[in-house]
Amino acid sequence: MKIGLLTYHFSDNYGALFQAFALRRWLQERGAEAEFVNYHPPYVEEGGPLDRPWKLSLWRKNATILYMKQAHLRHRFFGDKRQTAAFDRFRAEHLGVSGPRLRQPEDLRPLMAGYDMLVCGSDQIWNPSIQRGLDPVYFLDIPGSDGLRKAAYAPSFGRSTIEPGYRAELGRLLGGLDAISVRESSGLDILESAGLPRDRALVVPDPTILLGRFDSLLSSGNAPDNSVFCYALRTDEGIREVAEEAARLTGGALYAPRNPHQRWRDIGQGVIPGPREWLDMLARAGMVVSNSFHGVALSVVMNKPFVAVSLPGKRAGMNARVQNLLTLAGLTDRIVETADPARVRELARTPVDWVQVNARLAAVRATAEAYLDANIEAARNQTDRASGLKERVLN
Repeated sequence: MKIGLLTYHFSDNYGALFQAFALRRWLQERGAEAEFVNYHPPYVEEGGPLDRPWKLSLWRKNATILYMKQAHLRHRFFGDKRQTAAFDRFRAEHLGVSGPRLRQPEDLRPLMAGYDMLVCGSDQIWNPSIQRGLDPVYFLDIPGSDGLRKAAYAPSFGRSTIEPGYRAELGRLLGGLDAISVRESSGLDILESAGLPRDRALVVPDPTILLGRFDSLLSSGNAPDNSVFCYALRTDEGIREVAEEAARLTGGALYAPRNPHQRWRDIGQGVIPGPREWLDMLARAGMVVSNSFHGVALSVVMNKPFVAVSLPGKRAGMNARVQNLLTLAGLTDRIVETADPARVRELARTPVDWVQVNARLAAVRATAEAYLDANIEAARNQTDRASGLKERVLN
């Protein structure tokens, strides 16, 4: 079995790389030859081309594209070169990414004959962007892919609703998939709004939960300490105070990885780790504080005491991702809505029953494994039938 994977494997983002690593590693452990299709469209991180800049009605779209262009250039020319090299090295050594960058859907056509199955997911690949909308490639609507088994594993919309204008196209794209799953229960509501019967899709955990272990990426002699690891994305609102209170309680150092889009002063000591260094810091920490889905997910997987901080205001719609994960794990009490020192102190004193949490994760993992195993078997049968038909025709 050779499986082509479509996700955001190219992003210099810790969560994106760890979920990509986890899905590929799980498939490899099932005996499949899994590789990432090196599709890296310019719109995702570089903004892509401007769309009729003379039309005033498109000003928001073009403003977003221009912002993304300058952010990309700033990171490229002024970002930390050592960190960039560490991300590139992780993709080469642990994701097996090779070959030229493929920018357009048509560039993927020559590769399709080499696969028995395609899998899209996880991450926010189904979140329509203002600059592109829905990308058919991330629904496996790829030139030359007819006849291949196509399954979605835990893609996310990154939101709890979708604009009505996308629903018809979403329904059409879903029709080309043989099997559909999503990462959040809110994703089922979105699929239903696009006309998909609810029983045609399944909620499965993020690949980091599916794999459940990252020992192979950790450095040896990684002894725990009393530090606080704060992984903040999108804003420092609320999470700064929670992390500072947690550090006062542990008495340890407070570390926070910087990111290219950070617009706030460092929380504690700003650091610029590569992917494996990032994972080491989380593994060593006495407590993790995060408003990021994967910051929370990896804390749960690695059984680290943590506090999940909700995103405020206009970003609150993104909290469904963490809420769904912690509902599965039975840990919704670890979420704080505001910077409440008393609540942080209470959580710091309350140990997590990891035996119970791991049992719950094992149950949802079993459902996900059954889903993937069934699709691998269906793809194998499909390939065998096609091979048998070809042999009969040739004879």
